[in-house]
Amino acid sequence: MPRRRSPSPSSSTAPRNRTPQPVRVRQRTFGDFVKAFLAFVALAVLLVGVPAALAMTAGWPFPETFEPMEWLKQDISVSTFLGILTFVVWLAWAQFTACVLVEMKAALSGVGVPGRVPGAGPSQLLARQLVAALLLVGATAASFTPSLAQLGQTYDDNQRPTVAAAQQTPGLFAQQQEQAASTAAAVAEQASHTEATPAAAKKQGDTKFYRIQPPEGRHHDSLWEIAERHLGDGRRYKEIFELNKDRVQPDGSRLSEASLIRPGWIMEMPGDARGGDLVEMPDDAPKVSPEVQQQISDYARTGDGDQAQGGDQAQGRGGGAAHVDLPQQRPAPGTDHADLRRPAPDQVATPAEDSSSFGLPEALLTAPLLAAGLLGALGHRRRQALWQSAFAGIGGRRGMEPPTPTGDALDVQDALLVGADPEGVRLLDRSLRGLAASLAAESRPLPTVYAAWMSNGDLHLQLAQPSGKPPSPWQLGQDQTFWMLARADAESYEDVDTAAPYPGLVSLGTMDDSRLLLNLESVPGIVSLSGREEDRAAVFASVAAELATNGWSDRMTITLVGFGEDLTALAPSRLRHLDGIEALIETMEAETRQRRGALGAAGHDSVLTGRTGPAQHTRWAPHLVLLAAEPSPEDAMTLAELAADASRLGIGYLVGTGSGDLPGAAWEMEITGEGRLLAPLLGLELDAQLLPAAQRRAVVELFTDTDPERSPDGPGTTPPFLVDISEQGRPAVYARLVGPYEIIGLETPDGERSALLHEALALLLLHREGVHPRVLSSALWPRGVTDDVRQALLDRLRDWLGTDPDGTPRLRTDDAGRLTLAKSVVSDLDVLRSLYHEATQGKGVDSRAVRGRLLTDALVLVRGPLLADRPEGRYRWLTHEIVDAQLPLLVADTGLALAEFHMEKDRAEKAIEALNAALRTAPADERLWNELLRATHALDDPQRLTALASDLVTRSGARGLPPRTEALLDELLPTWRDAVAAAG
Repeated sequence: MPRRRSPSPSSSTAPRNRTPQPVRVRQRTFGDFVKAFLAFVALAVLLVGVPAALAMTAGWPFPETFEPMEWLKQDISVSTFLGILTFVVWLAWAQFTACVLVEMKAALSGVGVPGRVPGAGPSQLLARQLVAALLLVGATAASFTPSLAQLGQTYDDNQRPTVAAAQQTPGLFAQQQEQAASTAAAVAEQASHTEATPAAAKKQGDTKFYRIQPPEGRHHDSLWEIAERHLGDGRRYKEIFELNKDRVQPDGSRLSEASLIRPGWIMEMPGDARGGDLVEMPDDAPKVSPEVQQQISDYARTGDGDQAQGGDQAQGRGGGAAHVDLPQQRPAPGTDHADLRRPAPDQVATPAEDSSSFGLPEALLTAPLLAAGLLGALGHRRRQALWQSAFAGIGGRRGMEPPTPTGDALDVQDALLVGADPEGVRLLDRSLRGLAASLAAESRPLPTVYAAWMSNGDLHLQLAQPSGKPPSPWQLGQDQTFWMLARADAESYEDVDTAAPYPGLVSLGTMDDSRLLLNLESVPGIVSLSGREEDRAAVFASVAAELATNGWSDRMTITLVGFGEDLTALAPSRLRHLDGIEALIETMEAETRQRRGALGAAGHDSVLTGRTGPAQHTRWAPHLVLLAAEPSPEDAMTLAELAADASRLGIGYLVGTGSGDLPGAAWEMEITGEGRLLAPLLGLELDAQLLPAAQRRAVVELFTDTDPERSPDGPGTTPPFLVDISEQGRPAVYARLVGPYEIIGLETPDGERSALLHEALALLLLHREGVHPRVLSSALWPRGVTDDVRQALLDRLRDWLGTDPDGTPRLRTDDAGRLTLAKSVVSDLDVLRSLYHEATQGKGVDSRAVRGRLLTDALVLVRGPLLADRPEGRYRWLTHEIVDAQLPLLVADTGLALAEFHMEKDRAEKAIEALNAALRTAPADERLWNELLRATHALDDPQRLTALASDLVTRSGARGLPPRTEALLDELLPTWRDAVAAAG
């Protein structure tokens, strides 16, 4: 997990002072004595004067006799009402007195924090302030110092983080954020106190330790609660984190994220920690076992070295030119802050959580934007291949079935289906284009964006410099250099016809569940990436694959040098590969000159202003260079010169280096062997988004296998699942998917789970090769689901489908763990494919009568589109499938084959009937219209042919007739243009 950087002076232009500061002793003033005297008077009046006055005027609150039944029989009078009111006042006085006693005890003892008196929020705050003022001039004032910080705040404020902490937003290039400097200065004193405390504690030998407790029910220990119990303020959890980060724990792991702690870990505490036997001394811990004592002693010896190393790293960050601060979660109004301070049970890290991937590639499961782009591009490629195969099959062999992936390719495909977040891509794209449209409507230029954070659905843009107030519904973030859009506002955006404003954004990784997208196009120079070659290659492959397939870009050129020639199969129109650095320099020198001249001729100062002008769709597409091979010093200097003005021209450079020292690098990053992406000068430490070599090869295999000409035999034509179409092959369960959804052979499940079971069965029927359990759950519950809910659904589905006569369950699990259906469970789509296959490649090849019967039976099965009556909001996984493209092609091929069967015997009317039936499901198939024209021409009825031509022209609209259809009409009816014009 990434390390969260706590707010500190290093996150701004203010220099970070890491030297512990001496404690300044505040001298008492005359005002302090006045406050103490007034507090004494107020306490005397409230504690003594109020009860004395009540006793003299209203009497004691307790009755002389205890007769409840007699009290109930009395009439309600004014005296009764006054008696109740008097009792309430006495009760309020007793509560306030209890608050004073509690606060006085805590102040005088100096141990722990005051206990909370039930229901006494304002009363206890008043008591705290009066006691604090009274003891300010006494000998015990020092022990009460933590409570003095609360003066002037409401009681509720004491239970929540500071405003500065609650309003953090992502930050990059902090030296350019002048308004953020004041925020950093405000927390500088607290940070210096945080850094001085450990040193002071060690110097005094007052080191204390805490052992993380195991969970009780739904309650899990958290650093916030530990700090609240033993330091008096939950906000001091950062001190505990800084004392213990990156130190080896008893189980061998390390603390790298403040929100993820494990039972049994040891936490070194600041020297002023208090709170009973839970805070243990390593040499004085009689209430723990000898094993725990040894763990604490061993852990104590790891502190000095690790802390010194952490300090050195922090010193190295102090002089950096940029920094990124991750935003903390902003609770909604009315949210219980205690719930936010405690991590949810499923957020507590345990070693067993690593098994959640079910063997699927973790790199793609945790890359939702990359997975969505690859999945969308793969679906588009497969649809294109189907159409190309179909039209090429007019004069040769038709190919209906795309290949079924196997091995690593199948695992990668499943990982894409599970990990993809198409909704996130859609919202990001609409948000950015909507912003560009709003700025263009106000005649404002696009601001330069260095980075974007996606956190809990909200989008944060970091600007290079303040650009005024953002257009609605965007809002200012932490300061003038941050624009923020809430998810709810992003969902209100509609599609707009404007150019993509920031196509160079690409995911680099995550930090605290927030995803960073860096705008490579806007970097003022080269971005260097150091680390081992194989680790760098995984980063480069991820960046290239996402840039080539993302959904928030229109056009771009991505040049790959030194790696990735195979990746060009993902997007040949975007990706290109060059052999060496020499070719790259020659290409980029020419393009740099060309872009400078074009900008000058157009009167633009940068490509951003060009993207909102009249020529937005025709120019200013970005060019991103990914150079994995380390350049020589001379080549590096040449690239640095080219990159000096690259951000203005829409050109970005990401260059790999083994040494970590690249001349001219504006931003320097490092990828570690553990998958961490580090950029100390930027203040970044991310869980890197990677595409390792094995997954890269599998992704490329998915794309290359879609090529219809991938083998000499051409594309495959055999369906993945053939059914017995004879009378003896009647299935036990028959589902009708082509048209309205119906199931024959099963009782309809009762209750609201019926729709979920039907949807799960449809998914399994469309994937006879098997469905991974994670794919099934992500399809039915796109926002996530727990393992027990998924298993409960599978159990209900298994019970619903039942067993075959031999006792075998109809829902099974294969050797790879995928869910499969028995052959006794069949859909009409399976039957349709089997009938067409048998008619064109089986018994129908040698028997004309059999072929005609099989094709007729197949066309009768077609009752409309796939799952025509599916409810809105369900079956969204169909957008990832190509069955919606396969079914119309299959129906069209069936109609064409049946029409050909009838035309062999000159039965034109029968052929026209078959073609019209197919057109109801595949109305856009040009082949059906062309055959319909030929069959109609065979009737020798020019008037009917003219009417058909007129209908075709009307359907074509402004696009006009396809060229082949127009040429066919010229051949069949040379005067069709005049006839159509005369018909109107």
